[in-house]
Amino acid sequence: MSACELCDSPGGELLWQDDVCRVVRVGGDEAAAFPGFCRVIWRAHARELSDLTAAERHHLLDVVAATEAAVRAVLRPDKINLASLGNVVPHLHWHVIPRWVDDSHFPAPIWAAVVRQAPLSPLRSQPVSADLRAVLTTHLGEPSP
Repeated sequence: MSACELCDSPGGELLWQDDVCRVVRVGGDEAAAFPGFCRVIWRAHARELSDLTAAERHHLLDVVAATEAAVRAVLRPDKINLASLGNVVPHLHWHVIPRWVDDSHFPAPIWAAVVRQAPLSPLRSQPVSADLRAVLTTHLGEPSP
């Protein structure tokens, strides 16, 4: 098997983790356009949700839901997009993406063409990692080392 970037690197700024998955905040251009954009990444290399046991699937989706709740609480977006694609990186992970009706791509997916320049909002431009960590810990418990 060739190298997998989600096996070989954190995949973003670590916000929370346990023994089987981690929540990271996406960086770069995506973070600038969609602050609070997170990924929930299964630690072991798996390609599909159906590769997991029922208990593992339940746990992973609980973490996805807690991540969605954290992003909603901290950033108050108009909508949350959830996606598990894996076409480019075939390692099981979920995107949790805050969306606003005036963002650069709305209502299209964030991977579509830009349709407008998004306005700068104080809420969208403030640091959010510490707040996301706190809410995730409230929902999921203390992270594992």
